[in-house]
Amino acid sequence: MITADALLIRQRKIARLRSGARPRALEICSGAGGLSLGLQTAGIELAAHIEIDPEAAESYALNFANGRDLEGPWALPRDMEKISAAGLVAELKLPTGAADSFDVLAAGLPCQAFARIGRSKLRSVSGGEEDAFQKDPRASLYRRFLKYVEDTQPLVIVIENVPDILNFGGHNVPEEICEHLEAAGYSTGYTLLNAAYFGVPQIRERLFIVALARVLGQKPRFPAPTHFVELPSGYQGSRRVALKHVDQTRGRFHQLHEPADSLMPAIGARDALDDLPRIAEHFRDPRTIRRRKLAEELPYRNPRKGISDYARLMRSWEGFSRDGGADGHLVRLTPRDFPIFEAMEHGADYPQAKMIAEEMFQQALRARRLTGVHKNSSAYRDLRAGMVPPYDPKKFPNKWWKLDPSKPSRTLTAHMGKDTYSHIHYDSQQCRTISVREAARLQSFPDGFMFAGAMNAAFRQIGNAVPPLLGLAVARVVREQLDRAAQSAEQTNDREVA
Repeated sequence: MITADALLIRQRKIARLRSGARPRALEICSGAGGLSLGLQTAGIELAAHIEIDPEAAESYALNFANGRDLEGPWALPRDMEKISAAGLVAELKLPTGAADSFDVLAAGLPCQAFARIGRSKLRSVSGGEEDAFQKDPRASLYRRFLKYVEDTQPLVIVIENVPDILNFGGHNVPEEICEHLEAAGYSTGYTLLNAAYFGVPQIRERLFIVALARVLGQKPRFPAPTHFVELPSGYQGSRRVALKHVDQTRGRFHQLHEPADSLMPAIGARDALDDLPRIAEHFRDPRTIRRRKLAEELPYRNPRKGISDYARLMRSWEGFSRDGGADGHLVRLTPRDFPIFEAMEHGADYPQAKMIAEEMFQQALRARRLTGVHKNSSAYRDLRAGMVPPYDPKKFPNKWWKLDPSKPSRTLTAHMGKDTYSHIHYDSQQCRTISVREAARLQSFPDGFMFAGAMNAAFRQIGNAVPPLLGLAVARVVREQLDRAAQSAEQTNDREVA
């Protein structure tokens, strides 16, 4: 049950919005700021954020400083479990207390414990415990988040996570979150949104929870798709698993928007990347790319078929525009695999890569007249190690994947900070994995968005992020509902005065 004090705080916030003030957001676990960029572009002020990763916090500060001191409290990493909303407001010297400082509370809570791709890692770290993911402390951070709700009394709450949070050891976590929020005076809803449906050149499924304070007089809504793509069977199977424990009768889950095939086709990898610099230094002159810095800018290319609308958007995003070129042109140096990358077909994955490598190895044996050499000999083993990747195709079928230029990319993950083989460039002549800037493009970060740290840190931040265009689609609906509620309150007041 909502208290009288909480109701009064929310009413004050509506009155402030009615006066023409912009909504203010606090984002928890913000990462580098993918969702933040969507919120800001929708006209929501980024008033404060919390991010524990030092490099992601530095990236956030670089991109959203807006005149703030980059050596001051704005740029500091913070642990959501160790700092309170009141403590944050005090450190940032905001003019009002925690309860009056924020209208929107957003969070991209850590997903490692929820995501199936992370559960095997947690089992390994724990020595094989099957339920290790349920014991991971990150899985309970949403309960800490609810404390921030209590302390800040936002009008709108937005939570993003992986779909597997719907089936966390048989437990539907979003339902639990929604129950708590409804008891605190909110109307709630949740659904799955796919980034490719909203102009992102990547098939990336994410869960969103939206809660609106009941004083707004509205129910949560979610954006309708703007682009069409048919999801690959693997993603459809993941959906089914995630939705297994969704009770459709409770009314909180919003049915998935299926895009009409009359919509614009989803953005493919070529439209996303074709104007970015051609990178061949990794096999022609590795010293050049070893010396290159993440912030070093290279000029754009002019593709034969012209620049795509998507590329123009990435170059011209307000506040993040670039004219002559972009930075982030670092790639991994993996010379053993360059010939394999070149020979792979578009859309091919690791089993085909392994077969290509084995065939190249057999050719090399014949060319060097080593076909009669025993497999345990050093000559045989050294040659094989220099040509054939060691992974079992049955255990790692998706470890490698070559982009299809006509289709959206597969999901980018934080693991790209350690391994980018999941995204091999479609241009066989470049025979490499994607660069940092190309990963950012596939995630819909504009070219003027800067990433702190070295290459691995940048890949990790990009893979962890909410795609800005997906965040923008959600934020626009939120902003529209806030504006409508403020206008409705104004009309009510006018009638009361009359």
